[in-house]
Amino acid sequence: MKTTRNILLLIISCLSLQACVTTAERPVSYNDPWEPMNRAVFSFNDTIDQYALKPVAKGYKTVTPKPIRGMVSNFFSNLGEVRNTFSALIQLKGGDVLTSFSRLAINSTIGMLGLVDVASPLGIERKYSDFGMAFANWGIASGPYVVLPLLGPQTLRSGVGILPERVINPVNAADEPERWYALGVSTVNARAHLLDAEDLVTGDRYSFIRDAYLQRREFLITGKPPVDDF
Repeated sequence: MKTTRNILLLIISCLSLQACVTTAERPVSYNDPWEPMNRAVFSFNDTIDQYALKPVAKGYKTVTPKPIRGMVSNFFSNLGEVRNTFSALIQLKGGDVLTSFSRLAINSTIGMLGLVDVASPLGIERKYSDFGMAFANWGIASGPYVVLPLLGPQTLRSGVGILPERVINPVNAADEPERWYALGVSTVNARAHLLDAEDLVTGDRYSFIRDAYLQRREFLITGKPPVDDF
């Protein structure tokens, strides 16, 4: 079981690509004082992805019908509403709290434990939020960019935000081995969704993903196009 756990944790390194595969319209400045170390960790993550996770994701996509993959995505997205709710709550965003909690309640019941997104057609759109965004709204600086061995690109601020998110993640309430099965399915499913987007990554992969990640984080926090200051 310990070996299985370690393998699954390494697989999470694929998330260095998740939500980063996007084109950058213009260059921005960045805070990357640990670039040599980050590049080494990035290379490790990329090797794990290319030789372990990506082949599994291709096989999963081949044998799993698209509607089933969609339901898997909906299920884990619904679990993410717990994070969205708590993050909005500590930011005192009452409207977003109500929206995220309503989505969680509706999709967990009418939507068959989140397998079907019933809330969106009802006009209750997802309001993504995380603890890194909450810290930003509290005025905490982002800190330097860092690539984590298991979790990929982060800022120091968003990396710290992972800690409370792990505590409230419903998956962590499950017993072993179900918890690790759920983690594995979530990771492979997420990686499968990125297979067709890989062609968007051009030039130096490290720089592209770093810049895309930082731009996306700024947009999530401010709702505005990237500016030349992180």
